[in-house]
Amino acid sequence: MTRSSAPDLVPVVRRPLWLLPIDVARGFLIGMAELVPGVSGGTVALVTGVYEQLIGSANHVVTGLRRLVAGPDRWRGFVTELRRTDWLLIIPVLVGMAAAVLGMAGIMSSFVTGSPELARGLFLGMVAASVVVPLRMLPARKEGRPAWVEALTMLAAIVAAFVMTSFAGGAVVEDPALPLVAVAAAVAICALVLPGVSGSFFLLAVGLYAPTLAAVHERNLAYMGAFALGAAAGLAGFVKVIHHLLEHHRRTTLIVMAGLMIGSLRALWPWQSTAGGPDGKGAGALLAPYAPVLGPVLLAVLGAVVVIVLIVVEDRMKPAER
Repeated sequence: MTRSSAPDLVPVVRRPLWLLPIDVARGFLIGMAELVPGVSGGTVALVTGVYEQLIGSANHVVTGLRRLVAGPDRWRGFVTELRRTDWLLIIPVLVGMAAAVLGMAGIMSSFVTGSPELARGLFLGMVAASVVVPLRMLPARKEGRPAWVEALTMLAAIVAAFVMTSFAGGAVVEDPALPLVAVAAAVAICALVLPGVSGSFFLLAVGLYAPTLAAVHERNLAYMGAFALGAAAGLAGFVKVIHHLLEHHRRTTLIVMAGLMIGSLRALWPWQSTAGGPDGKGAGALLAPYAPVLGPVLLAVLGAVVVIVLIVVEDRMKPAER
C-alpha cells in the first residue's frame, strides 16, 4: 500500500485564544519601538516573551517560500512549513505592529523631535532594564570554554554598537529614490530580528528617518511599497541566520545581543548636541546634563520600572501558555 501524498501533519502547540489581545498589545509595543531611534523592536520582543517564537515561525515561512520556489517537493513542502507556523501568534503581532506604525508615526515623530531629552530618557531606562532579558536566557557555559573569551565577545559587541550609534548625524535626504529606500529598508528591518540594533537609528543615520515617517503619515503608497519590498527581502535573508545562531550557538548569540543592547545606550543618552547647535560638536555628541534634567531622569526610572513589570508578568504567564 502506498502512502498518501498529503502534506505531513506536524504537531504544533496552539496558543490559547485568550492570548490574542495580549499578543496584539505585544505587537503594538514592538511597532512603537521600531518608530524610535535607538530602540530595537527585537529588544521589546525579547522583553515581552515572544522573540524566539516569532523567529521560529518566521523561519518556517521563509523556508516554505524557498521550497515553493526551488523545491524539492514544492507544494507539499510549502504547506508543511506553513502548518508549522504559529499563526495565532504571528497574525495578532503583525496587526498590533501595523496599528502602531500607521497610527502613531506622526505622534512618535513629534515626541522624539519635539522633546528629545524626555524621549531619550524614557527609552534609556527601558533599554537598560531590558539587558537582563538575554542574560537570563543564557544556557550553562560549556566546560572548557574560558570566561574571558565570552567577556571579550560582549565587550566587542558593546564597542561595535557604541561606534555604530555615533553616526547619527546624517542629513535628511529630500525625495529619496525608491531603490535607495528599498535597500535602506532591507538593512533597517534586521533590527526587528536583532535586539540592540535600532532600525530607526539606521534610517536616521542615512537621512531617511523623517522621510519614512512622513511617507507613512501621508500614506505615500509608492514609498511604502518600496520600503515593504526591501524589508521583506532583508527579513527573509536575516531571519534564517539568527534562527541558525540561536539553535547552534545560543550562548554566544545571546551574549552578543546583550552587548549590542548595552552599546546602543549611547544613542539614548538624553543630553546630546544637535546639528548646527551652538556647541559646534555636530549632531549626536554626548553632553553633560543640561535643562531639563529631572524630567529625563524620572522618565528613565519609569521606563525601567515598566520593563521590569513586563518581565515579571511574562514570567508568571509562562505556565499558562504551555
